[in-house]
Amino acid sequence: MTHEECCRKKEDAIKAFFGDRKVKSSDRYGNGHINDTFLVITEGEVRYILQRMNSDVFKDPVGLMNNVVLVTDYLRSQIVARGGDPERETLNPMKASDGKAYYRDDNGFYWRAYTFITDSLSLDRARTPEDFYESAVAFGRFSGLMSGFDAKLLKETIPDFHNTPKRYEAFEAAVAEDKCGRAASVKAEIDFYRSHKADMDYCAGLLKAGVIPLRVTHNDTKLNNIMLDAKTGKGICVIDLDTVMPGLSIYDFGDSIRFGANTAAEDEQDLSRVSLSTELFESYVKGYLEGVGGALTEDEIRLLPYGAKTMTLECGMRFLTDYLQGDTYFMVHREGHNLDRTRTQIKLVEDMERKWEEMGAIVRKYA
Repeated sequence: MTHEECCRKKEDAIKAFFGDRKVKSSDRYGNGHINDTFLVITEGEVRYILQRMNSDVFKDPVGLMNNVVLVTDYLRSQIVARGGDPERETLNPMKASDGKAYYRDDNGFYWRAYTFITDSLSLDRARTPEDFYESAVAFGRFSGLMSGFDAKLLKETIPDFHNTPKRYEAFEAAVAEDKCGRAASVKAEIDFYRSHKADMDYCAGLLKAGVIPLRVTHNDTKLNNIMLDAKTGKGICVIDLDTVMPGLSIYDFGDSIRFGANTAAEDEQDLSRVSLSTELFESYVKGYLEGVGGALTEDEIRLLPYGAKTMTLECGMRFLTDYLQGDTYFMVHREGHNLDRTRTQIKLVEDMERKWEEMGAIVRKYA
């Protein structure tokens, strides 16, 4: 869609959600890479978020929005029951003129709108360990509030997103095909993931055996998917619910650690800078278990370090798979970018293995 087409369709979407209300502005907002996002300001300085959903990434936007409505309705009921403020503590999707939580324009694109969470901010990087702790409290609270909801009612918006054994099959297929002739040059990395196959099967096997339960999971637990109170810095709301679907609580925890407790960037080329910060790991464990409020089983708590290790293994393996296939999935900005990402994840896993007993002790301390 061209810029001009997007602007025309945006006006149609505004009409669908806001009717005759006077709109003062509708400018692009934020730095997200998936959906087109706009800040709509109506008369009286009332703010809303309007988004055109990316149907290339999310093939079933109607099913996705059904998930969002189910989850936010349930969250509102839980927040109200606890005396909280549902206008600030959960996303609130608006209804279009036809009563649906989405609008489909005549080009077949889907739009949605949310009320704006006032006096809040999101961060791409933690300013202090306290920011990371607050994100842990918020994600833990989300998991705790949703613990009574039947996860099987939700659609998989990206099928097999964290099906690690299936990701491993795709990796082996990419190695066998070797379409870009790169496999020989990354033999050490391939051998690393092959040597960790049992680790990547472990948590999925426990789910299948009924040792750990299927939960409602967020699946994109980065710091910038938390709204913090602009005055107090407290985590108030989990946003970006596009990937909310059935999954494992330990994977939500683990992906936060993979990204947020790494002492270096995800694509750091100087591997000497890559390690697991046990200080940040402890901060997140403390906040997450406080937020979840006793909703996890003893096994889920015990397995939190496995969640971190599994998510780091899976993500690094996906980077390597994409590298072998010609860098067609993840956006790259330099030659070997996906390989740099792979090696960073490998180094992080190796550091987790060195600190495994310490990680377990930290979890037991707060359990």
